[in-house]
Amino acid sequence: MSENKDLHVGHTAQSVEGVKFVYDFTEGNKDLKDLLGGKGANLAEMTNLGLPVPPGFTITTEACKVYLDSGEEPVALRDEVSAHLVALEEKMGKKLGQADNPLLVSVRSGAKFSMPGMMDTVLNIGLSDKSVQGLAQQAGDERFAWDSYRRLIQMFGKTVLGVEGDLFEDALDAAKAAKKVTVDTELEAADLKKLVTKFKKIVKTEAGRDFPQDPREQMDLAIKAVFDSWNGDRAKLYRRQERIPHDLGTAVNVCSMVFGNLGPDSGTGVAFTRDPASGHQGVYGDYLQNAQGEDVVAGIRNTVPLAELEQIDKKSYDQLMQIMETLENHYKDLCDIEFTIERGQLWMLQTRVGKRTAGAAFRIATQLVDQGLIDEAEALQRVTGAQLAQLMFPKFDEEAKVEQVGRGIAASPGAAVGKAVFDSYTAVKWSRSGEKVILVRRETNPDDLDGMIAAEGILTSRGGKTSHAAVVARGMGKTCVCGAEELEVDTKRRRMTVPGGHVVEEGDLISIDGSSGKVYLGEVPVVPSPVVEYFEGRMHAGANDADELVEAVHRIMAFADRKRSLRVRANADNAEDALRARRFGAQGIGLCRTEHMFLGDRRELVERLILADTEAEREESLKELLPLQKQDFVELFSAMDGLPVTIRLLDPPLHEFLPDITELSVRVALAESRQEPHENELRLLQAVHRLHEQNPMLGLRGVRLGLVIPGLFTMQVRAIAEAAAERRNAKADPRAEIMIPLVGTVQELEIVREEADQVVAEVEAATGTQLKLAIGTMIELPRAALTAGQIAEAAEFFSFGTNDLTQTVWGFSRDDVEASFFTAYLEKGIFGVSPFETIDKDGVGSLVKLAAEAGRATRPDLKLGVCGEHGGDPESVHFFHEVGLDYVSCSPFRIPVARLEAGRAASQSAGSDHR
Repeated sequence: MSENKDLHVGHTAQSVEGVKFVYDFTEGNKDLKDLLGGKGANLAEMTNLGLPVPPGFTITTEACKVYLDSGEEPVALRDEVSAHLVALEEKMGKKLGQADNPLLVSVRSGAKFSMPGMMDTVLNIGLSDKSVQGLAQQAGDERFAWDSYRRLIQMFGKTVLGVEGDLFEDALDAAKAAKKVTVDTELEAADLKKLVTKFKKIVKTEAGRDFPQDPREQMDLAIKAVFDSWNGDRAKLYRRQERIPHDLGTAVNVCSMVFGNLGPDSGTGVAFTRDPASGHQGVYGDYLQNAQGEDVVAGIRNTVPLAELEQIDKKSYDQLMQIMETLENHYKDLCDIEFTIERGQLWMLQTRVGKRTAGAAFRIATQLVDQGLIDEAEALQRVTGAQLAQLMFPKFDEEAKVEQVGRGIAASPGAAVGKAVFDSYTAVKWSRSGEKVILVRRETNPDDLDGMIAAEGILTSRGGKTSHAAVVARGMGKTCVCGAEELEVDTKRRRMTVPGGHVVEEGDLISIDGSSGKVYLGEVPVVPSPVVEYFEGRMHAGANDADELVEAVHRIMAFADRKRSLRVRANADNAEDALRARRFGAQGIGLCRTEHMFLGDRRELVERLILADTEAEREESLKELLPLQKQDFVELFSAMDGLPVTIRLLDPPLHEFLPDITELSVRVALAESRQEPHENELRLLQAVHRLHEQNPMLGLRGVRLGLVIPGLFTMQVRAIAEAAAERRNAKADPRAEIMIPLVGTVQELEIVREEADQVVAEVEAATGTQLKLAIGTMIELPRAALTAGQIAEAAEFFSFGTNDLTQTVWGFSRDDVEASFFTAYLEKGIFGVSPFETIDKDGVGSLVKLAAEAGRATRPDLKLGVCGEHGGDPESVHFFHEVGLDYVSCSPFRIPVARLEAGRAASQSAGSDHR
């Protein structure tokens, strides 16, 4: 996917001679979207089905690529267009722009992927000062002809000549005001003639040229304008947002015009074969009499429900219903249809597989299975993990009255309401008292974890989608809004000032919407997600809409679980998270971060351990930590009985357990100035200076910490082994796996493994219990990936830590780059998406693949998993399936998403193999 390119490389106007650039609608089909674009391919498909499609032809995406690369159309294009235009004129019995009986055409964009409203369209091409008279004569309607002409000049002026659209709108509004009418249809032919004159003057003044009277010049310029619109700002922004490759180009569809603005027996509309909001079958859509298509889109006049067409024009209605059934059965999916009725004659202008809500996607997929139109494998391709995640988050009641006071980045979806609190301690304290709170910070850091866990949601005035707050919140399934810069957060005074000067004091109710980034004062009513209640075991299928949705989700998840080969584990650090993960379908724990067990009251013990000057001090700290760690693991093994639990030994940067060097220096300086006793603070400051690191993320952490601080890792291994022995003696089935972090060379792993094996043997002897504890490592450094074959000699499993691997491969510090340049990189298209959200397949992914292959070459039964943020990302899950990993591990909330995407990946690859 060429996310960082705006132009297709390698085409020149001469280099593709002999290639066919133009296809008649009778020549294509729906499978040629790469070449003909979605619109052109589907117009061809409907033509081949014998449906009433106005004749026309499609200029291919290849022609667009040549034009965008070279600045010139392919040499053969003009002749091909001329030949197809002649054939179209013969078919229609009239010529383009013919004075007495003009053929008019539309020129529309049509890329492979739908980009609604992002590129350009021009209707009524072929009208001129001469042919408008002929159109009026042929139609027997002078008003219709002049209305069509003013529409052409308006669209052509704006789209092709770059005239500001408001100038035409202002002139149109002035004409209506002069006539004392409110809608366009009340303007008469004479009024529209004057408007055409005014529009032509606007074109002359603003574009520096006359509106072209040559119909072929109109068409050629419109074709170029559609090509150019592929690289318009709005189209590029949309592609970045939707992650559509920039090098696809657009096709151009030239279609003979049919008119819905010929009177009350004419009209235009849109129809859906099912309700795109709910998925329910029925008659859905809108119709507008005496109108052209852009009137419906622009909302110039109110439409009527499609069902009313039955009373307006029953013949056309019945024909449309029949065509809709034909299209849905043919495409085997919800179809979105555009149509026009010209004096009682129905014409089909477009069809495509329709966009739908997440809930509708799941309902429709299961409905189509029940109708025998698709199988389970195809049903999995009709839904996505992103849609499932959307269904799992609660939402605010859309009918509620709200007072919005700010907007930030929608970092983690959902709706959260609570009292504003400005530090972690208060968040935990109030939460334990039964209060719902929103943690408000300028930005969060690891010390805020307890508060983030306790809070209903997190709001920060700094940061973005990959900031600490955002990453952690998504992992926990917490609602989060980041980077709300207009909000002034004052944590010392425990208040937040919003635009307009209103002050939110601690304890005031606020509401945040993680799906839109909006921040509200007061309490906005929340609607819970029935899908989460289903996963939690609190809801079952029934008769109402919510229950129907749950039933659809239940069935799709069953399809996915039957298909997938990837197992799904959880990132969980305590029994509560483990139990929830199990309810959500986790097949074990892929990452237990033991450093999270040392926060709060235990932090002082770890600090004492790190700063210990004597072996006795160190031994005393370890002795106090051992029973606490053992109890943690007993609870974890109980929650995950019978399933694997991978425990990562201590891995934080050292500074997370030490006092802040600046704050400590200030305390010492103040004590000295006041001549107060400060021996302990001074001793502590000297130790912190000794251990201070410029870049703690690349310093004394992980396996290095275990090797430098004697007894630290062996204490943890002993706690794990004793906990496993206790559970085994209680007739349970603990399945512990010990993971050594940040290994860069096999020698590090060998040393730690030797010590661990000795401790396990001691526990086995002391308890009379045989333990089988797998020992493996985390692959999170490029060197570890490159030497994976050697490391596999001492490791029984690899777990890819793709968060750190991304940092070390790219040379990024995730905590810093988000604020400094990620936004610019995304805007410039260097990134289509943050490499911390979706794995960088070319760089980080290549190392994962290399390490997996090298590891298994050394040890064929090597177990492979991933436990970074990417384990719950839909696109990344597909990559891990392709590479052949055994499992992915992610936060409990994302387990259903990973299960679904693992099933989709398996069915997709099976389909590819079959083909």
